[in-house]
Amino acid sequence: MDYAAVVVLEILYMIAFLALTSAGLAVVFGMMRVINLAHGEFVMVGGYTTIACFHAGLDIWFSMLVVAPLVVGLMGLLVERIVIRFLYGRLIDTMLATWGLSLLIVGLITLIFGNSAVSVQAPIGFYEIGQFQMGGYNLFIIGIAILLLLAMWMVMRFTRVGLIARGAMQNRDVAASLGYNPERIYMWTFTVGAALSGLAGGVLAPLTGLLPSVGSAYIAKSFITVITGGAAIITGTVSSSVLFGAVNQIASFAFMPVVGEIAMLTLAIILLRLMPQGITGRFFKNSA
Repeated sequence: MDYAAVVVLEILYMIAFLALTSAGLAVVFGMMRVINLAHGEFVMVGGYTTIACFHAGLDIWFSMLVVAPLVVGLMGLLVERIVIRFLYGRLIDTMLATWGLSLLIVGLITLIFGNSAVSVQAPIGFYEIGQFQMGGYNLFIIGIAILLLLAMWMVMRFTRVGLIARGAMQNRDVAASLGYNPERIYMWTFTVGAALSGLAGGVLAPLTGLLPSVGSAYIAKSFITVITGGAAIITGTVSSSVLFGAVNQIASFAFMPVVGEIAMLTLAIILLRLMPQGITGRFFKNSA
């Protein structure tokens, strides 16, 4: 019974991990159809910001929940104004530009922090389930993922801001005819997506050591989750996170972690072959 509880908690943690790291990309790709290959580096910068602020004397909770999303959100705003806004509708050019941006960010982080791993201690200790010891901070990750997805759903579904953003992404001409500036909407949408990536990096920083190359690990799982989820931002992210998180952890416990990664990738290939429009394109066509 104790072992089953451990497995369930680890599955929930992996689901929360995928949802957190994918939320920012889901907003940018799902609403704007911009493929941001620097998304992993945005998450990484959020993690480095948390660690740097904590070592500078700031409270770790304030660093990860406030400073990290603000810093990465500001970085996203600058990137959108300087680069992305000139490339809307040019898919290949956007991919090349953000790939170059990712290399630039990796180089700058290496220059500032070096090429060795940096870390910060998790602010929540361990707890026991029978003979097993579990990280209490994992429960915080699960909780913050639930709150984030709930907040995103409420904004998208029940607020004027969410309605305007969704309308501008579907038809910019209609939004402009109603007096809204599509370019400004795109700017703030990209900024919010970057801030969500920074939040993910900030809250995940205490779990593992950070290296300048860690962004590649984040972006691979995020793209698999977002693309397989389909066009619906919230429903797609949740459904694909649940599937991949469960498959990854069950295979990892049954065999070894590398088998879990292979199983997740194999499932993504099968789902995209069977459902080219993603999970929500097949089952949740009218969801947010």
